[in-house]
Amino acid sequence: MRTLLTTLHSKYIHPSLALPYLSAYCGQRCGELLIREFTVHEPKENVLSRILACRPDVVAFSVYLWNRSQILELAAALATVRPEIRLVLGGPEVSFEGPDFFRRHPVAALICGEGELPLQRLLAAWQRGEPATAGQGVRFAETDEADVSTCLLDDLDRIPSPFAAGLVDLSRGFVYYETSRGCPYDCSFCMSALDSRVRSFSMARIKSDLGLLMARRVGQIKLVDRTFNYHGPRSREIFRYILEHNRSSRFHFEIGAHLLDEQTLELLDSVPKGMFQFEIGVQSTLPETLRKVGRPVSIERLTENVARLRRSDRIDLHLDLIAGLPGETYRQFLQSLERTVKLNPHQLQIEPVKILPGAPLREQAGRLRLRFDPNPPYGILETPDLGYEQLESLRGIGRLVDLLWNSGKFPHLLAALADAAGSLAAALQKLEGYWRRQGLFDQPQSLRGLFAALHGYLLEAFPDRQRSVPREALARDFARSERVVPNSAPDFFDTELSIDERRSVALRVRDEVAAIRARGGKLQHFAAVFHQLPDLPGRTVLLFLYLSGSGERMRVREVRVA
Repeated sequence: MRTLLTTLHSKYIHPSLALPYLSAYCGQRCGELLIREFTVHEPKENVLSRILACRPDVVAFSVYLWNRSQILELAAALATVRPEIRLVLGGPEVSFEGPDFFRRHPVAALICGEGELPLQRLLAAWQRGEPATAGQGVRFAETDEADVSTCLLDDLDRIPSPFAAGLVDLSRGFVYYETSRGCPYDCSFCMSALDSRVRSFSMARIKSDLGLLMARRVGQIKLVDRTFNYHGPRSREIFRYILEHNRSSRFHFEIGAHLLDEQTLELLDSVPKGMFQFEIGVQSTLPETLRKVGRPVSIERLTENVARLRRSDRIDLHLDLIAGLPGETYRQFLQSLERTVKLNPHQLQIEPVKILPGAPLREQAGRLRLRFDPNPPYGILETPDLGYEQLESLRGIGRLVDLLWNSGKFPHLLAALADAAGSLAAALQKLEGYWRRQGLFDQPQSLRGLFAALHGYLLEAFPDRQRSVPREALARDFARSERVVPNSAPDFFDTELSIDERRSVALRVRDEVAAIRARGGKLQHFAAVFHQLPDLPGRTVLLFLYLSGSGERMRVREVRVA
């Protein structure tokens, strides 16, 4: 019997973690196992052809939010052209389906919950030519709902390392990795609330896997543990091992910032800049909302620890906020946003809450009067505290945060807008209204086009006498992010230099050109006049130097000339 383990990724660079684990655990007792990975962007006909070229007896799909629709279409096509193939679906998107699912889709079995034990039971029975039995994570059309709690492995080391077995593609420069399963918290919006018992691989296994990945110089290793630092001594031991053995890899961890103790913070002060990235779920700064969703987090401790990490500036900080949680109004969410941006994270993500199948919040949705899209990704549409239009506004603010804050290209403009509006949250609220009225959310934009749109907003939102500060901030950000060609600068620049200022610029450029030629590089330049920069008051000429060399990205230097 030949089984094809497969899935559709959202991007090519994303390698599967589930499929190699399933293959490693099932082993030879389940017959021949193949792994094939595709993306949601590939034509369905191409994927279908490549699946059938493997001549499988069984096709097992790993199903998630981003690929559910495409996989169900593939399953229908497979059942039509090769009805003898047994189709098996597993993953969070099908673990809680009812009997009606089998009537609508040509599926032989569902694997519910953690997949290793139930998939092995199913495939081993079919390999022996015996009928498989339902239960312990295996569900058929005629059986009741599968109990996902009975298919959890107590000893994770029973899963052979898929990395040591060569089952994981390391050539993409990116891998997912897990050191534990489960989460100590019961956040009602999260599927991890169903498994509050945290289970860890042994330290020997963790070090062996990480050592292999670091020795292979995998560029990015993203740990998918729901709360990596749930146990301080354990997380410190792993951090130390990485710091002692890492060569060139970068690591992403999802952590609870409120759990960081003094010993861990002191250890993190020794992390080389850029080696670690922490993703931290703030979700809300409103204690009552956190209580309602079962998230007992000290916001004060969290903000103190994030502020300390930010001052050290060794670790990239990615903070998350969730809009539409029970009990949080539009104004209160903006307060959460403002409190979070004051921590100055490197990245900030705003996402509406998803009412996921199987998550406690899904069961509570009726009582809490939460309205949500019944199809993936199950986004919230309305709550008693947030109307649809308000949620749409928060979605728009989240997109602007990604465009302006996360890009890192608009620090001066954002500061100027926040100062004018009284807070960055208030400024983004106003900008979101303009963006929506102009239909800009529906238009893909280049970086230059984004600057032009922002200039249009300044022209509408600020009277002439109040526009100079944000206009100059916009110009400064533009010149620091994209090369400005003299004589074709955007309208928001003041290029009227005096004769003396032009002479000073020419002398400085001459010196800079001589210096860079000695190093074999190339220099281009642009100069403009500024009058109301907060750090450089009065009339100021800034010279922007665009430096490039063979095989190097352009670097920008800003020099005050006069």
